[in-house]
Amino acid sequence: MHALLLRFFKVLLMSLGALLLLATLLFVAGNLWVLGKTQARIEHELPLCGAERVGIVFGTSHWTRSGVRNPHFDARMSASARLIRLDRVDHLLLSGDNRTRFYNEPVTMWRDLRGRHVRDEDMTLDYAGFSTFDTLTRARDVFGVERALLITQAWHLPRALYIADTLGLEVTGCAVPSRPVRGVWRLQAREWIARVATLGDLYVWGREPYFLGPLEPLEIAPRSWEAWVLDGAVVEE
Repeated sequence: MHALLLRFFKVLLMSLGALLLLATLLFVAGNLWVLGKTQARIEHELPLCGAERVGIVFGTSHWTRSGVRNPHFDARMSASARLIRLDRVDHLLLSGDNRTRFYNEPVTMWRDLRGRHVRDEDMTLDYAGFSTFDTLTRARDVFGVERALLITQAWHLPRALYIADTLGLEVTGCAVPSRPVRGVWRLQAREWIARVATLGDLYVWGREPYFLGPLEPLEIAPRSWEAWVLDGAVVEE
């Protein structure tokens, strides 16, 4: 009896070990697949980011849990304002979480960018960007976006680009400049898990966005110099 139990536990441990090894291999393979499909379309220098009419800015909290200003938020806002000034994008779609009236990522982004001298007409707020998937699905189905520049941290871009590819969007990634931040390894580790979960969302569970709504195509205003040229052409006529 003792030998039989010992053999049973040995087989059980071997089976669990094989399952763990398989899960690890699938985890690593999933991440390498996403990275391999997207890395070539990520630019790390803002002036070299491909010019697009629309830049999609992903929301994040303005403050950290410790009560200090979130450096990742600041990096996204600073980069977005600079991309507008560099004429790399004409219009910013600010997409974030607004589950309660006390937490509103799009409005916080809008206020910050106004302080960085981005015109109101160059920004559209998406209040239902509860996740990366929701943001990109709504960009396509609600705001009529077909091409875009994705603006976020380098560790977030592979997953965002992969989702956009699956949704049929033509996108490139612009990695915001980042300085060394304490605890960033936790976000990067979480992103490895999120990439694998995204593959399940896209190919296994058939995830749907939390909320869509009617089509509201973006109204992209001409840049100031374009407006001046158009006004001049009207006067000449």
